[in-house]
Amino acid sequence: MNTMFRPSSLSTFRHLHSRPWHGTPSSLPAYSRLSFPLPAQYKPSLAKSFATEAAPSPRSKLVHRTRTIGRYTFFLLGSSVLGLGLLTGAIFLHDAFTYHERHIDGVPVSPRALHPERGGPKNLPVLSRLLSDLEDNENRELVHRPHLVIVGGGWGAVGVLDKLSPGDYHVTIVSPETYTTFTPLLPSAAVGTVSVRSLVEPLRKIAARLKGHLINARAVDLVMSERLLEVETILPSGKGERMYIPYDKLVIAVGSTSSTHGVPGLEHCFQLKTIGDAQAIRKRIIDNFEAASLPTTTPEERRKLLSFVVCGGGPTGVETAAEIYDLCQEDLINYFPKICRKEVSIHLIQSREHILNTYSEAISRYAEDKFMHDNIDLITSARVQSVAPDKVTYLKRGPDGKTETFDIPTNFVLWSTGIAMNPFTRRVADLLPNQVHKKAIEVDAHLRVKGAPLGEVYAIGDASTIETSVVPYLLELVDEADKNKDGRIDYDEWEVMVARIKKRIPMAEEQLQKVRELFDLYDSDSDNSLTLNELAVLLQEIGNKITALPATAQVASQQGKYLGKKLSQIAQRRKVLEANGLRPEEADEAVAGPFRYLHLGSLAYIGNAAVFDLGRFSFMGGLAAMYAWRSVYWSEQVSMRTRALLMIDWIVRGIWGRDLSRL
Repeated sequence: MNTMFRPSSLSTFRHLHSRPWHGTPSSLPAYSRLSFPLPAQYKPSLAKSFATEAAPSPRSKLVHRTRTIGRYTFFLLGSSVLGLGLLTGAIFLHDAFTYHERHIDGVPVSPRALHPERGGPKNLPVLSRLLSDLEDNENRELVHRPHLVIVGGGWGAVGVLDKLSPGDYHVTIVSPETYTTFTPLLPSAAVGTVSVRSLVEPLRKIAARLKGHLINARAVDLVMSERLLEVETILPSGKGERMYIPYDKLVIAVGSTSSTHGVPGLEHCFQLKTIGDAQAIRKRIIDNFEAASLPTTTPEERRKLLSFVVCGGGPTGVETAAEIYDLCQEDLINYFPKICRKEVSIHLIQSREHILNTYSEAISRYAEDKFMHDNIDLITSARVQSVAPDKVTYLKRGPDGKTETFDIPTNFVLWSTGIAMNPFTRRVADLLPNQVHKKAIEVDAHLRVKGAPLGEVYAIGDASTIETSVVPYLLELVDEADKNKDGRIDYDEWEVMVARIKKRIPMAEEQLQKVRELFDLYDSDSDNSLTLNELAVLLQEIGNKITALPATAQVASQQGKYLGKKLSQIAQRRKVLEANGLRPEEADEAVAGPFRYLHLGSLAYIGNAAVFDLGRFSFMGGLAAMYAWRSVYWSEQVSMRTRALLMIDWIVRGIWGRDLSRL
């Protein structure tokens, strides 16, 4: 029997002849060019094998694909059902362990909390103890810690609370609102893009980590000599009640109000600083559209109802104008008569030559081009003269240099043009003789209120401005730097003085980079020394060139976090400081350097597009930039709860549109 082809050899034969060959026939291996006699008994089996390896039929392919799709569909549905079951079970377990009876019997309360003693200049109740001070061991311990009172509930206050360490202070928050607001998205809330509930976080929840307390009141006065803060709370009956809150350290973070610039009729304008402002704006917009859709409304009245005027070309004004345009273009046009959308006009009045003038020039022009494309009326280099219930009057210089007066009939005016002092901030400034700033309380580089007892009163955010003038420290700087006490400052002594100035006023660093050039420039008599008069002129020029920090949420947040971290360090190192003979008012310099602001960039929404000013370069664009803008604000939310709500709002708006209900 010919044994050349055994079954084992047959598989080898199949393997060799199933491999593709891409060369020429002459280059085939020798064994593949041989002709072997094949026994008859193996011919049918080989034919059968080759037939089996032929391409499958279309029907078998369809069956295979159907089985694959079915298998993956089963896996997907099974995993979804399993995930839903696990989620439902987790929710059930959470509810089972959450909703249970809690017996609150015999809670200890301090007698002084139930019956506060009276005192202070006005003989008011003094809240030396609060109702929850003794309810558990942690609160009992905190009663003996320094009392830190934070006035306000905005970005600065939340920044302080975020960086404080639990157990360092007995914390009390004084705020007329019971929540903190994510103010950058208020324009979106004003038109229903997001819900107002998605922008607020209760202050009590934020303070719970520190076992802090909330007094729902507004600050009205300050008695620094007795360390008493006077507050007024409004009772349910509408009656106001005043009381004192004692403090060891006080942080003023009350924000600011809108500047009037002496324009009459601002009582007819909306502002956009609070949740209440956003709700009022939304109600007015819906009311105007409902009235404009009535057949009995005259064409002139309809145009006035659908005319929206925004005064101020900063981020708030620009974003509000863009949000109103989006509301009209994407939602109201679908549910109101088309003539209403046709009659809509949006006007933005700006006193400068460009909107977003604090951003780069490229961004300003991009935003202006976008608004012109959207038919938003930009009125630049104009000033509002007056506001009436039915019109806005403004002045604008014409091409010939003459000033002309124009009127815009309207039923909606938003005023967003600069800041002014909060009433409590004004009161504190009036108490201190060296407070001359017109818009905020002046603080030093450690955020301590100038003129107040050192280490006791701080101010942050829009309520404060860091000093930029170096002249008041002239004699002190000369005394520190003048080593030979000749009353003149040579170059070596000038270098020492520059280092002292940078430490006292960090914002002057940019103006003091060219030390030698400054010295030679103001050495008028070229005697290689500076007299007191020459120094005074030099320091005055430096102070005039320093730009104050902008009144933004970014500045307030950074100041709050800096101050919260520093206050915790002071509390934790108190014994060490005392052992080294340092007084409490010297603790700030001992534990931390001066505040330094790091600008992380500015951004603004301009209607399905956004702009980013990141200092050295800018980024602007359509949907991609808008989603980047959303991502930044989403990441800056106070809690995961507000992040979840905000994400849901954007999804709901994208699928079903904005809510047009008047609430």
